[in-house]
Amino acid sequence: MPLLSRQPERLARGLREADAIREEREKDRPLASSPIQRAAANGRGVFSNCANSACNSGWLRLWRNRETPVFEDGWCCSSECMLARVAAALRREMDGRGSASRVGHRHRIPLGLVLLEQGWITNQDLRAALQSQKAAGAGRLGQWLVESRCASEETVTRALGLQWGCPVLSMESHNPEGLTALLPRLFVDAFGALPLRVAADRLLYLGFEDHLDPALALAVERMTSLEVIGGLVQESEFHPAHARLLEARFPAAELIEAQTHQALASALARAVEGARPVESRLVRLHDCFWLRMWLKPQNGPLPDPASISDLIGSVRTL
Repeated sequence: MPLLSRQPERLARGLREADAIREEREKDRPLASSPIQRAAANGRGVFSNCANSACNSGWLRLWRNRETPVFEDGWCCSSECMLARVAAALRREMDGRGSASRVGHRHRIPLGLVLLEQGWITNQDLRAALQSQKAAGAGRLGQWLVESRCASEETVTRALGLQWGCPVLSMESHNPEGLTALLPRLFVDAFGALPLRVAADRLLYLGFEDHLDPALALAVERMTSLEVIGGLVQESEFHPAHARLLEARFPAAELIEAQTHQALASALARAVEGARPVESRLVRLHDCFWLRMWLKPQNGPLPDPASISDLIGSVRTL
Protein backbone atom coordinates (compact mmCIF):
# COMPACT_ATOMS: atom_id res chain seq x y z
CA MET A 1 0.00 0.00 0.00
CA PRO A 2 1.43 3.44 -0.88
CA LEU A 3 2.79 5.37 2.05
CA LEU A 4 0.44 8.30 1.44
CA SER A 5 -2.66 6.21 2.20
CA ARG A 6 -1.32 5.63 5.73
CA GLN A 7 -0.73 9.30 6.52
CA PRO A 8 -3.03 11.11 8.96
CA GLU A 9 -5.75 13.46 7.78
CA ARG A 10 -3.70 16.44 8.96
CA LEU A 11 -1.04 15.74 6.32
CA ALA A 12 -3.64 15.25 3.60
CA ARG A 13 -5.26 18.57 4.55
CA GLY A 14 -1.86 20.26 4.41
CA LEU A 15 -1.26 18.91 0.91
CA ARG A 16 -4.63 20.24 -0.25
CA GLU A 17 -3.84 23.68 1.17
CA ALA A 18 -0.44 23.67 -0.56
CA ASP A 19 -2.12 22.80 -3.85
CA ALA A 20 -4.60 25.67 -3.40
CA ILE A 21 -1.77 28.14 -2.76
CA ARG A 22 0.11 26.88 -5.82
CA GLU A 23 -3.01 27.24 -8.01
CA GLU A 24 -3.46 30.84 -6.87
CA ARG A 25 0.14 31.61 -7.80
CA GLU A 26 -0.30 29.98 -11.21
CA LYS A 27 -3.01 32.49 -12.12
CA ASP A 28 -0.52 35.35 -12.15
CA ARG A 29 2.34 33.46 -13.78
CA PRO A 30 3.23 34.66 -17.31
CA LEU A 31 2.69 32.39 -20.29
CA ALA A 32 5.64 30.05 -20.81
CA SER A 33 7.63 30.41 -24.02
CA SER A 34 9.34 27.02 -24.19
CA PRO A 35 8.46 23.40 -23.41
CA ILE A 36 10.56 23.41 -20.24
CA GLN A 37 9.18 26.74 -19.03
CA ARG A 38 5.67 25.51 -19.80
CA ALA A 39 6.30 22.31 -17.87
CA ALA A 40 7.46 24.35 -14.87
CA ALA A 41 4.37 26.55 -15.16
CA ASN A 42 2.18 23.46 -14.98
CA GLY A 43 3.28 22.81 -11.43
CA ARG A 44 5.85 20.03 -11.74
CA GLY A 45 6.63 20.07 -8.05
CA VAL A 46 6.74 17.66 -5.13
CA PHE A 47 2.94 17.55 -5.01
CA SER A 48 2.57 16.40 -8.63
CA ASN A 49 0.54 13.30 -9.35
CA CYS A 50 1.51 10.72 -11.94
CA ALA A 51 0.58 12.05 -15.40
CA ASN A 52 -0.66 8.64 -16.56
CA SER A 53 -4.43 8.93 -16.29
CA ALA A 54 -4.77 5.15 -15.83
CA CYS A 55 -2.33 5.05 -12.91
CA ASN A 56 -3.95 3.95 -9.63
CA SER A 57 -0.84 3.77 -7.45
CA GLY A 58 -1.69 6.92 -5.50
CA TRP A 59 1.92 8.05 -5.54
CA LEU A 60 2.77 11.71 -5.31
CA ARG A 61 6.12 12.96 -6.44
CA LEU A 62 6.78 13.86 -2.82
CA TRP A 63 7.10 10.18 -1.93
CA ARG A 64 9.11 8.97 -4.94
CA ASN A 65 12.87 9.26 -5.35
CA ARG A 66 12.26 10.03 -9.01
CA GLU A 67 12.43 13.65 -10.13
CA THR A 68 12.83 12.74 -13.79
CA PRO A 69 12.11 11.77 -16.51
CA VAL A 70 9.32 14.10 -17.60
CA PHE A 71 7.31 13.59 -20.80
CA GLU A 72 5.10 16.29 -22.32
CA ASP A 73 4.84 18.36 -19.15
CA GLY A 74 4.00 15.33 -17.02
CA TRP A 75 5.87 13.35 -14.39
CA CYS A 76 5.32 9.58 -14.27
CA CYS A 77 5.76 7.48 -11.15
CA SER A 78 7.18 4.40 -12.91
CA SER A 79 8.55 3.08 -16.19
CA GLU A 80 5.22 1.34 -16.83
CA CYS A 81 3.35 4.64 -16.58
CA MET A 82 5.94 6.30 -18.83
CA LEU A 83 5.37 3.60 -21.46
CA ALA A 84 1.63 4.20 -21.27
CA ARG A 85 2.13 7.95 -21.77
CA VAL A 86 4.50 7.52 -24.72
CA ALA A 87 2.22 4.94 -26.36
CA ALA A 88 -0.75 7.31 -26.01
CA ALA A 89 1.25 10.15 -27.59
CA LEU A 90 2.28 7.86 -30.45
CA ARG A 91 -1.35 6.90 -31.08
CA ARG A 92 -2.29 10.58 -31.06
CA GLU A 93 0.31 11.34 -33.73
CA MET A 94 -0.69 8.31 -35.81
CA ASP A 95 -4.32 9.45 -35.75
CA GLY A 96 -3.29 12.92 -36.88
CA ARG A 97 -4.61 14.59 -33.74
CA GLY A 98 -1.23 16.25 -33.33
CA SER A 99 -1.97 17.96 -36.69
CA ALA A 100 1.66 17.97 -37.90
CA SER A 101 0.95 14.74 -39.75
CA ARG A 102 -2.01 16.20 -41.64
CA VAL A 103 -1.53 19.23 -43.79
CA GLY A 104 -4.15 19.71 -46.46
CA HIS A 105 -3.20 20.06 -50.11
CA ARG A 106 -3.84 23.46 -51.58
CA HIS A 107 -4.11 23.98 -55.33
CA ARG A 108 -1.47 26.33 -56.68
CA ILE A 109 -1.48 28.33 -59.90
CA PRO A 110 1.34 27.17 -62.22
CA LEU A 111 4.44 29.31 -61.97
CA GLY A 112 4.32 30.31 -65.63
CA LEU A 113 0.80 31.67 -65.26
CA VAL A 114 1.80 33.64 -62.16
CA LEU A 115 4.64 35.28 -64.08
CA LEU A 116 2.35 36.02 -67.04
CA GLU A 117 -0.35 37.47 -64.83
CA GLN A 118 2.13 39.81 -63.17
CA GLY A 119 3.49 40.87 -66.54
CA TRP A 120 6.98 39.69 -65.67
CA ILE A 121 7.37 37.50 -68.78
CA THR A 122 5.68 37.24 -72.17
CA ASN A 123 3.91 34.31 -73.82
CA GLN A 124 6.92 33.91 -76.07
CA ASP A 125 9.24 33.75 -73.05
CA LEU A 126 7.09 31.05 -71.45
CA ARG A 127 6.86 28.94 -74.60
CA ALA A 128 10.62 29.11 -75.13
CA ALA A 129 11.34 28.09 -71.53
CA LEU A 130 8.86 25.20 -71.69
CA GLN A 131 10.39 23.96 -74.94
CA SER A 132 13.88 24.07 -73.42
CA GLN A 133 12.66 22.22 -70.35
CA LYS A 134 10.98 19.54 -72.48
CA ALA A 135 14.02 19.10 -74.70
CA ALA A 136 16.35 18.70 -71.72
CA GLY A 137 13.94 16.48 -69.84
CA ALA A 138 15.04 18.02 -66.54
CA GLY A 139 15.18 21.26 -64.60
CA ARG A 140 12.52 23.53 -63.18
CA LEU A 141 10.73 26.14 -65.25
CA GLY A 142 12.14 28.96 -63.16
CA GLN A 143 15.68 27.77 -63.80
CA TRP A 144 15.09 27.77 -67.56
CA LEU A 145 13.59 31.25 -67.43
CA VAL A 146 16.63 32.55 -65.55
CA GLU A 147 19.07 30.72 -67.83
CA SER A 148 17.41 32.13 -70.95
CA ARG A 149 17.43 35.59 -69.29
CA CYS A 150 13.69 35.92 -69.66
CA ALA A 151 13.41 36.63 -65.92
CA SER A 152 15.80 37.35 -63.09
CA GLU A 153 16.30 35.01 -60.14
CA GLU A 154 14.71 37.61 -57.87
CA THR A 155 11.62 37.76 -60.10
CA VAL A 156 11.24 33.98 -60.19
CA THR A 157 11.55 33.81 -56.38
CA ARG A 158 8.90 36.53 -55.99
CA ALA A 159 6.60 34.55 -58.29
CA LEU A 160 7.18 31.39 -56.27
CA GLY A 161 6.27 33.34 -53.16
CA LEU A 162 2.98 34.37 -54.79
CA GLN A 163 2.40 30.79 -55.91
CA TRP A 164 2.85 29.43 -52.39
CA GLY A 165 1.27 32.42 -50.65
CA CYS A 166 4.34 33.08 -48.53
CA PRO A 167 6.97 35.83 -48.13
CA VAL A 168 10.42 35.94 -49.65
CA LEU A 169 12.85 35.96 -46.74
CA SER A 170 16.19 37.69 -46.54
CA MET A 171 19.44 36.27 -45.19
CA GLU A 172 19.98 39.30 -42.98
CA SER A 173 21.60 38.50 -39.60
CA HIS A 174 21.78 34.81 -40.42
CA ASN A 175 23.90 32.84 -37.96
CA PRO A 176 23.54 29.13 -38.83
CA GLU A 177 25.76 27.89 -36.00
CA GLY A 178 23.40 29.45 -33.47
CA LEU A 179 20.25 27.80 -34.85
CA THR A 180 21.18 24.13 -34.96
CA ALA A 181 19.34 23.32 -31.71
CA LEU A 182 15.99 24.04 -33.37
CA LEU A 183 15.68 20.79 -35.36
CA PRO A 184 17.70 17.68 -36.21
CA ARG A 185 20.34 17.74 -38.94
CA LEU A 186 18.48 14.95 -40.76
CA PHE A 187 15.44 17.18 -41.21
CA VAL A 188 17.54 20.11 -42.41
CA ASP A 189 19.15 17.86 -45.02
CA ALA A 190 16.20 15.70 -46.10
CA PHE A 191 13.52 18.40 -46.23
CA GLY A 192 15.63 21.35 -47.39
CA ALA A 193 14.92 23.51 -44.36
CA LEU A 194 16.96 26.58 -43.45
CA PRO A 195 16.34 28.22 -40.04
CA LEU A 196 17.11 31.90 -40.58
CA ARG A 197 16.61 33.73 -37.28
CA VAL A 198 14.52 33.98 -34.13
CA ALA A 199 12.86 37.32 -33.48
CA ALA A 200 11.64 38.58 -30.11
CA ASP A 201 12.12 35.07 -28.62
CA ARG A 202 8.84 33.97 -30.20
CA LEU A 203 9.08 34.05 -34.02
CA LEU A 204 11.15 31.62 -36.07
CA TYR A 205 11.76 32.42 -39.74
CA LEU A 206 12.20 29.16 -41.64
CA GLY A 207 13.42 29.33 -45.24
CA PHE A 208 12.99 26.94 -48.18
CA GLU A 209 14.38 27.01 -51.70
CA ASP A 210 11.42 26.61 -54.08
CA HIS A 211 8.52 25.17 -52.08
CA LEU A 212 7.25 25.10 -48.52
CA ASP A 213 6.98 22.07 -46.25
CA PRO A 214 4.02 22.96 -44.00
CA ALA A 215 4.28 19.67 -42.07
CA LEU A 216 7.88 20.42 -41.11
CA ALA A 217 7.03 23.99 -40.12
CA LEU A 218 4.17 22.80 -37.94
CA ALA A 219 6.27 20.07 -36.30
CA VAL A 220 8.97 22.59 -35.40
CA GLU A 221 6.34 24.98 -34.10
CA ARG A 222 4.86 22.34 -31.84
CA MET A 223 8.25 21.19 -30.60
CA THR A 224 9.77 24.61 -29.90
CA SER A 225 6.64 26.63 -29.02
CA LEU A 226 7.86 29.28 -31.46
CA GLU A 227 5.56 30.71 -34.10
CA VAL A 228 7.08 29.57 -37.39
CA ILE A 229 6.93 31.82 -40.44
CA GLY A 230 7.85 29.86 -43.54
CA GLY A 231 9.10 31.57 -46.67
CA LEU A 232 11.34 31.24 -49.69
CA VAL A 233 14.99 32.20 -50.11
CA GLN A 234 16.68 32.94 -53.43
CA GLU A 235 18.50 29.89 -54.76
CA SER A 236 21.88 31.63 -54.99
CA GLU A 237 21.62 32.55 -51.30
CA PHE A 238 19.95 29.36 -50.11
CA HIS A 239 22.53 26.79 -51.23
CA PRO A 240 25.67 28.24 -49.59
CA ALA A 241 23.80 29.00 -46.37
CA HIS A 242 22.27 25.52 -46.30
CA ALA A 243 25.67 23.90 -46.88
CA ARG A 244 27.21 25.96 -44.07
CA LEU A 245 24.40 24.97 -41.72
CA LEU A 246 24.91 21.27 -42.41
CA GLU A 247 28.56 21.61 -41.37
CA ALA A 248 27.64 23.05 -37.97
CA ARG A 249 27.23 21.12 -34.74
CA PHE A 250 23.74 19.69 -34.19
CA PRO A 251 22.19 17.98 -31.17
CA ALA A 252 22.90 14.28 -30.84
CA ALA A 253 20.39 12.19 -32.80
CA GLU A 254 19.61 8.49 -32.98
CA LEU A 255 17.57 6.63 -35.59
CA ILE A 256 15.20 3.89 -34.46
CA GLU A 257 13.34 1.53 -36.79
CA ALA A 258 10.77 -0.81 -35.26
CA GLN A 259 8.60 -3.63 -36.59
CA THR A 260 5.39 -2.29 -35.03
CA HIS A 261 4.11 0.90 -33.46
CA GLN A 262 3.98 -0.83 -30.07
CA ALA A 263 7.64 -1.81 -30.41
CA LEU A 264 8.47 1.79 -31.34
CA ALA A 265 6.60 3.08 -28.29
CA SER A 266 8.59 0.70 -26.09
CA ALA A 267 11.89 1.83 -27.62
CA LEU A 268 11.02 5.52 -27.18
CA ALA A 269 9.88 5.00 -23.60
CA ARG A 270 13.13 3.16 -22.78
CA ALA A 271 15.09 6.04 -24.25
CA VAL A 272 13.21 8.54 -22.07
CA GLU A 273 13.76 6.38 -19.00
CA GLY A 274 17.45 6.03 -19.78
CA ALA A 275 18.14 9.71 -20.51
CA ARG A 276 16.06 11.05 -17.60
CA PRO A 277 15.24 14.35 -19.35
CA VAL A 278 13.77 17.31 -17.51
CA GLU A 279 11.29 17.49 -20.40
CA SER A 280 10.59 15.52 -23.58
CA ARG A 281 8.07 15.79 -26.40
CA LEU A 282 6.91 13.74 -29.39
CA VAL A 283 5.62 14.94 -32.78
CA ARG A 284 5.09 13.24 -36.11
CA LEU A 285 6.71 14.50 -39.30
CA HIS A 286 5.63 12.78 -42.50
CA ASP A 287 6.46 9.07 -41.98
CA CYS A 288 8.67 9.45 -38.93
CA PHE A 289 8.26 10.36 -35.27
CA TRP A 290 10.48 12.94 -33.63
CA LEU A 291 11.20 12.59 -29.92
CA ARG A 292 13.18 15.43 -28.37
CA MET A 293 14.64 15.25 -24.86
CA TRP A 294 15.90 18.28 -22.92
CA LEU A 295 18.62 16.98 -20.60
CA LYS A 296 18.87 20.11 -18.47
CA PRO A 297 16.85 23.30 -17.95
CA GLN A 298 17.10 25.95 -20.61
CA ASN A 299 16.70 29.71 -20.79
CA GLY A 300 15.17 31.09 -23.96
CA PRO A 301 14.25 29.42 -27.25
CA LEU A 302 17.82 28.52 -28.31
CA PRO A 303 19.35 25.99 -25.92
CA ASP A 304 22.82 24.53 -26.11
CA PRO A 305 22.83 21.65 -28.64
CA ALA A 306 24.75 19.59 -26.07
CA SER A 307 21.74 19.74 -23.72
CA ILE A 308 19.38 18.14 -26.26
CA SER A 309 19.01 14.58 -27.52
CA ASP A 310 16.82 13.70 -30.52
CA LEU A 311 15.39 10.34 -31.52
CA ILE A 312 13.84 9.84 -34.93
CA GLY A 313 11.71 6.72 -35.08
CA SER A 314 9.91 4.93 -37.87
CA VAL A 315 7.97 1.71 -38.39
CA ARG A 316 9.33 -0.70 -40.96
CA THR A 317 6.95 -1.31 -43.86
CA LEU A 318 7.01 -4.63 -45.70
